[in-house]
Amino acid sequence: MFTIGDFARHGRVSVRMLRHYDAVGLLRPRRVDPLTGYRWYAAGQLARLNRIIALKDLGFTLQEVGAILDEKVSVEELRGMLRLRHAELRSRIETDAARLAHVEARLRSIEREGLMPTDDIQIKHIPAVRVAELSAVAADFEPGTIGPVISPLYDSLVDRLAAAGVTPVGPAIAYYDDAPGGEGVVVHATLPVNAETGLSEHGYTVVDLPAIEEAATIVHRGSMDDVMPTVQTLARWIEAGGYRSAGYNRELYLEVGPDRNTWVTELQEPVVRG
Repeated sequence: MFTIGDFARHGRVSVRMLRHYDAVGLLRPRRVDPLTGYRWYAAGQLARLNRIIALKDLGFTLQEVGAILDEKVSVEELRGMLRLRHAELRSRIETDAARLAHVEARLRSIEREGLMPTDDIQIKHIPAVRVAELSAVAADFEPGTIGPVISPLYDSLVDRLAAAGVTPVGPAIAYYDDAPGGEGVVVHATLPVNAETGLSEHGYTVVDLPAIEEAATIVHRGSMDDVMPTVQTLARWIEAGGYRSAGYNRELYLEVGPDRNTWVTELQEPVVRG
């Protein structure tokens, strides 16, 4: 089972949101420790969370979401709701295109629940690596929120390294931390380099990214906007294998290019036995 923090990361929502869903009876923890009050969630509850987020992003109130879920709405019915909502939002393209992308990603997660192969999931030791990085804060861990933050970071990092005469020596690695105060996620865009650590005069920082003793890894093929089914397949595998998540996953970009649908990315999630 997952702590509320680990479950929030795999569902790409905030801990505060999960607490609210618990308070209103929409998504109860699978277990609450009677002594500490700690909430514990099961990987199977990601299915209900996906539906809650999809329906909420379609404009339903939480009370309406609860009623719909109690009637066990089908994927096709969700698709029908999406089509109707899409017609209403056409005049607000820039703002709501991101929202619709979130809904589509959640729907793809729902459609592919339990269908993605797990044969290529491995436990690996990830060695330490020296990287040049730029960082910024994203509002949350939704793929649609991370993308607009991380892409400009990489564009700027490549330009700054070129200006410094530094050539990357390996594929890009993205990693994440909780933002100070618990509001948002710190996004780190990095490229491996052979350089001295510290702040460069060109505005990037060179740091030693520590090793991960044990990481559960899975390869995602396609745009990172569609990463949710892969992330949640990994979450289910971690729980079924008797492991516990030990933090945000790293993203190793093995193959990138102009067409994001051809990208190949390895997700590396630190785990411990327990």
